[in-house]
Amino acid sequence: MNKLQANLCLICVTLCWSTEVIIFACIPDDVLSFATTAITNAIAAVILAGCFIKRIKSELKRSSKKLLLRCILLGILNCAYNVLYLQGLNQLDVSTGAFTFSMTIVVLPVVLLTMRKSVDKKTWVSVVLALSGIIVALGSDLTGMKMSGVLIMFLGCIIRAVFIVKLNDYAKEHDAVTLSVFISAFVSVISFAIWLFLQPETFAAIPWSGTIIASLFIYAYFILAFAQTLNIFAQKRATAAGSTIIYSLEIAFSLIWGVVLPENIVDRVIPSPLQILGALLIVAGSLIEIIDFNGKRRKNLNVSQ
Repeated sequence: MNKLQANLCLICVTLCWSTEVIIFACIPDDVLSFATTAITNAIAAVILAGCFIKRIKSELKRSSKKLLLRCILLGILNCAYNVLYLQGLNQLDVSTGAFTFSMTIVVLPVVLLTMRKSVDKKTWVSVVLALSGIIVALGSDLTGMKMSGVLIMFLGCIIRAVFIVKLNDYAKEHDAVTLSVFISAFVSVISFAIWLFLQPETFAAIPWSGTIIASLFIYAYFILAFAQTLNIFAQKRATAAGSTIIYSLEIAFSLIWGVVLPENIVDRVIPSPLQILGALLIVAGSLIEIIDFNGKRRKNLNVSQ
């Protein structure tokens, strides 16, 4: 897999992630997000482990202690930025929160430099375009946002940036399927602990139905077992900064779903002209990162080895 193929895989992953809003729309609001996270990650870990048990055992024999410690770290970081994202959304509307959380693309290059990793000039151009798209899309909402919500989102962006950098590093050293299994397993355990604390009834508190069960299994397979593993595979050739820029396309995909899908599937959202312009700038930033205009395969892009 070359870098272009890796970036195309990341676009596919981002497209999958953008359907989260559709799947979650089928789950009642009174079901805690920690419950959904705990259950779906557990299902994903079981599915992958059942299909690739020999591969996982082989990777554990090669590097068990280092692998498990790294997966624990990634699991903690994953849960931390998701908790902050949810807390930030409590103080911001959904669209504003989504665009604000995409500020990870601005934070990540700074995190890379702090960790003594290089950032390509082309990536800086992509970051500027994507940042401009976020600012344009937010428009007048910038002045009306609660500062506490923005600060929570900003802290979440920092943690998410560290998660992406670490995942990018570890993906180059370990088997993608094994990483995906243990990340899902540890995220499930951590989320279940929080769920148990907030809602001791746990599974008994969920209003089980065929729709909820189907949604959980679809999310577990489609978003976690498939998309998460494909993302880790792509990280072997992609860069942390480039991946983050491509992830920002999730906003554009989400806007498209809000326009084209019927209201009985997802809440109809008609984007404003500024949101459309902002999404186009984000797409432009991603294209600059993906396309090799010189027709050459560039080496040592963004992350020093």
